[in-house]
Amino acid sequence: MEILSHSVLETRAAGATLARAARPGDVYALIGELGCGKTELVRGFVSALCADAPVRSPSFSIVNIYEAPGFPLYHFDFYRLKKAVELVEIGFAEYIWGNGVCMIEWADMFPEVIPARARFIQFSDKGNGARLIDI
Repeated sequence: MEILSHSVLETRAAGATLARAARPGDVYALIGELGCGKTELVRGFVSALCADAPVRSPSFSIVNIYEAPGFPLYHFDFYRLKKAVELVEIGFAEYIWGNGVCMIEWADMFPEVIPARARFIQFSDKGNGARLIDI
């Protein structure tokens, strides 16, 4: 499925649409350049499930955790990681194989840790504020 987003609000709406179908164990692998809308999609996803939760990119913390009704939501950002072994140190396998939903920004940095069941979401800048979101 392809979505052409012309604004932050449209990107967040795409995230909210994904959230409505989310189930425990789901993994979303987000791929795209800086500023292409990855975090905004996550904001829409989280706000659809946890209305008042403030969403910040976990660039420095590596993972942010939100409690959605029925399952935890784990928001990862691999951008600042140097090696996949750093994921072992934070217990990444427990998150990814647990009963929560994982959203991983910069998932293409360490493809070897992304499970085959993951849904890949590619973001492309189309200019003039437009983003193509390929799910």
